[in-house]
Amino acid sequence: MQTEIIIAGFGGQGVLFGGQVLAYAAMDSGKHVTWIPSYGPEMRGGTANCTVIVSDDEIGSPSVRNPQAVIALNLPSLDKYEPLLVAGGTLIANSSLINRKVTRTDLRVVEVPANELAEQIGDRRLVNTVMLGALLEATGVLPMAAVMQALENHLPAKHKALLTANFAALEKGADLARVGLKQVA
Repeated sequence: MQTEIIIAGFGGQGVLFGGQVLAYAAMDSGKHVTWIPSYGPEMRGGTANCTVIVSDDEIGSPSVRNPQAVIALNLPSLDKYEPLLVAGGTLIANSSLINRKVTRTDLRVVEVPANELAEQIGDRRLVNTVMLGALLEATGVLPMAAVMQALENHLPAKHKALLTANFAALEKGADLARVGLKQVA
């Protein structure tokens, strides 16, 4: 099975790191994986997105036109990637920064107030990890334990103090997806 995921937002939201953690977890789990970052020259505050493909078999092309899952961290990302998702795909939308409802009726949607949840945990930088937890629960692309292990193995030393908070953020996102996953109607 192959799952194509796009994570998109603006620079500083941890878009690329979220994709890296997912890629590390897949790789450490023996999966085939690609991770392709893309960001504007502005970096913090500019547009950023990454594509992650997780597969049981070799990946023919790292290019993704119609992903099965999208994490949209802001409104421009939702506007850009909602139309591109495959029918029946999963959209994880950051309702903290997105002021409109998803318009497509053929998607599985989880609206996550990620900024508020990250602040409740105690660190606003955890928005990406909250959203990643929701993605894991909604898609089953990888087990939560694999992503937790990847964080433990690959989190830079200067951020190791945030490990417990990252675990809490993953769990918060997954909990919300368990109760909040809905088919748009």
